[in-house]
Amino acid sequence: MDEVMREVIRIADAAEAADGASPLDEAARMALADGTATVVLEPGGFALLHGGDLSLAVHPDHRGQGIATALLQRTSYDGELTAWSHGNHPAAARLAASQGWERVRDLWVMRRPTADPLADLSLPEGVEIRPYRNEDAAAVVEVNAAAFAQHPEQGAMDEANLARRMAEPWFDPAGLLVAEDSAGVVGFHWTKQHDDRLGEVYVVGVAPGAQGRGLGRLLTLAGLHHLAGLGVDEVLLYVESDNAPAVAVYSHLGFTHAEADTHVQYRRHPRG
Repeated sequence: MDEVMREVIRIADAAEAADGASPLDEAARMALADGTATVVLEPGGFALLHGGDLSLAVHPDHRGQGIATALLQRTSYDGELTAWSHGNHPAAARLAASQGWERVRDLWVMRRPTADPLADLSLPEGVEIRPYRNEDAAAVVEVNAAAFAQHPEQGAMDEANLARRMAEPWFDPAGLLVAEDSAGVVGFHWTKQHDDRLGEVYVVGVAPGAQGRGLGRLLTLAGLHHLAGLGVDEVLLYVESDNAPAVAVYSHLGFTHAEADTHVQYRRHPRG
């Protein structure tokens, strides 16, 4: 691990301990590990840029000194730039307002304790839910692209990105559940186990032609049974705050959202 990466992780870990949420999401961490991110350092702070996404953090011991503003001013990017405030930190809101960034998305974290009972899984005739097999890669990418065609991050996943995610230490093919009928793969639920205590509904995707059959709920439920079987205490998921149908499905499955569990995305339009 080089010195720049070590410093970024040191600051990010301190910020997470103080704020309750990491300033680095999965995509940022992978870009940092792969060497595809541009990093700007100030004493006690960093800005990390990959593509048009910005992650910025200041160590708790160095806040209130103008470091975040200095980092923003040093970050050079010609196109549209977006940045997440994980946990909707009030300092991020003030910085965004002072620098002319627009609040454009709210992403909710919803949580469910595994101690709450789950409904039995009853599949319709002709539908099977099974663990992922290597030969499913192209079909999963195709379903994902169709299901998330309007999603700015998830919809861009190709086979190379799928393989990159599967190379992460947490990946378990038994936790990637595939729904199949006579037409082939029609949906999937990719679960993630963070540690002994925490699991995640990582991605649920259903092919547009198979929607309206309740497969999203069934796949989510199947994944919850899988995660509960691993012994985790809690399962979380991320959902767009304005996606009312998805929020309704997750709420009926016992997930709840607390106001502090909100991530906010800001956008800066191209300069000039």
